[in-house]
Amino acid sequence: MTQPATDGILIQWGDRLFYPSNRVIKSHTPRLRPPGGRAAEIRSRILATVRRAPQVMVKVTGGGRGMAAIAAHLRYISRGGRLDIEDDRGVVERGQDALHEIERQWRVGGARIDGVSPRREAFNVMLSMPHGTDALTVQRAAREFARIEFTDHRFVMVLHDHQANPHVHLSVKAKSKQGARLNPRKADLQRWRETFAEKLREQGIDAEASPQITRGGNRRTEGLWQRKARATGRNGGPHKGEPAPMKLSRSRRDAALAWCEIAKALAASGDVEDRRLARRVVDYARYLPGIRYTPPQQEAQREFAERERGRAPARELNRSHTAMTQSQRTRPEPDIER
Repeated sequence: MTQPATDGILIQWGDRLFYPSNRVIKSHTPRLRPPGGRAAEIRSRILATVRRAPQVMVKVTGGGRGMAAIAAHLRYISRGGRLDIEDDRGVVERGQDALHEIERQWRVGGARIDGVSPRREAFNVMLSMPHGTDALTVQRAAREFARIEFTDHRFVMVLHDHQANPHVHLSVKAKSKQGARLNPRKADLQRWRETFAEKLREQGIDAEASPQITRGGNRRTEGLWQRKARATGRNGGPHKGEPAPMKLSRSRRDAALAWCEIAKALAASGDVEDRRLARRVVDYARYLPGIRYTPPQQEAQREFAERERGRAPARELNRSHTAMTQSQRTRPEPDIER
């Protein structure tokens, strides 16, 4: 397969795999384009995923319904003013007086915030990386992320580097300077993850923001009701981190199909590096939900039995099977479960 043809297939299936249909891109959000264009970007994301690059975490942890709740959260993330707190202007302060001044500015600056409000007047966002990541680099990436995604909003940020995973707490005023209100949805969170990962890579940190379904994830967070049920002797379901019951949804089937078509295109490429990447994709995808893997010895036995019966080997795989040529093929490929 020629390089342009391979690139076209990678872009087609890579977009389905890494960029959901409900994805939202804002006009002010920069998109990095490595040398080689869109196809090179897809290749880099495939490689980062199959080698299990550290995944960024961006999480909305709540929001203040009124100035009293916002002030309490600011005291919490700054440890009562003992940690540096940086605002959207780049001013870094610490201490009780600095906290009181930030609270005053938020209360009366722009749209007034009452002590108690029926709606969220601020959103609490946490950006985190796994243990071992340099905390100051995480802080620099979070600063650039906030300036891009919350460009018209007042915000403050605090670095926490005393816990296992370095992370940054952001408190963002819901109403922008132009009067628009922040209302994050699932698609926005994915865009935030991508932006944060890009800023980390600019700082030299290996980071990726692949969707969970793309990675085949099926871990769940244990809810409070589950812990209480288990404490009283009732069955509360899987513990935190345990595999959840897997339902082979349409989105998981689509992800498995995309992985197989990507492996097929890479394996048929005339580029040696593409074929090496194809083998890594096969090794990675064979364990994903919805993909059935046939061990080499079973594949050989099946083909031998078919030849004995006078039939041609069933090289044609199911519609999403990774079909490699005999000369390129060094192992059997994954297949979609029906």
